[in-house]
Amino acid sequence: MITDDQPLLTARGITKMYGRHVGCTDVSFDLFAGEVLAVVGESGSGKSTLLSVLSTRLEPTAGTVCYRMRDGEMRDIYRLNEAERRLLMRTDWGFVHQDAREGLRMGISAGGNVGERLMAIGSRHYGEIRATALDWLGRVEIDLARVDDAPKTFSGGMRQRLQIARNLVTQPRLVYMDEPTGGLDVSVQARLLDLLRGLVADLGLAVVIVTHDLAVARLLSHRIMVMRAGRVIETGLTDQVLDDPREPYTQLLVSSVLQV
Repeated sequence: MITDDQPLLTARGITKMYGRHVGCTDVSFDLFAGEVLAVVGESGSGKSTLLSVLSTRLEPTAGTVCYRMRDGEMRDIYRLNEAERRLLMRTDWGFVHQDAREGLRMGISAGGNVGERLMAIGSRHYGEIRATALDWLGRVEIDLARVDDAPKTFSGGMRQRLQIARNLVTQPRLVYMDEPTGGLDVSVQARLLDLLRGLVADLGLAVVIVTHDLAVARLLSHRIMVMRAGRVIETGLTDQVLDDPREPYTQLLVSSVLQV
């Protein structure tokens, strides 16, 4: 039985080396159900490498990543077989890419993109799949009349919202987000952030979000980890870290935003 004081995800000593180059080193943390953790830092700080290791896109050089399955058992995700990992990605996990084209099937319809993930977990009734797809298009504020349109005809913001619907339709417990508002116009970013904040709260999602934008971290996350040169140099409650940063590097990040 899972209780609220048990972490959903644990990372211990995560290290990823590319030859002699450090991707990330000795990263450890716990993530609890319903908690949003932001990983921030400049380009090259190691935050995207860490996200790739946590989501099994890159195998770590050292360290462990364990996930609490629905039956309550804590499993090392790198000891799961390929079929178990694939099922986890289709059901309990989601991954929102910065470029929505990486997370969508651009050649099939919007409804098909959402429905495909349902079919991957065994749904076969066309009417029910379409009805669920329509429901989710509405939830991410896409005109239902666009259900049969391909994502290549959508704007960048619409594609990102469609990718979110595709990820959340299976009711995952953990979602990874890689710069989900990057590359979007400011007004589109604001709308998307409002949508994400509402969905995360409504669904009780645990989220690991990588972003260089401290405003995104403040709006969405409960806790924050600041990375530099592959290492976590500061961590704590988001408002606490951003309002009263201890480390000179974090102070510089915060002050650079204030000066903009």
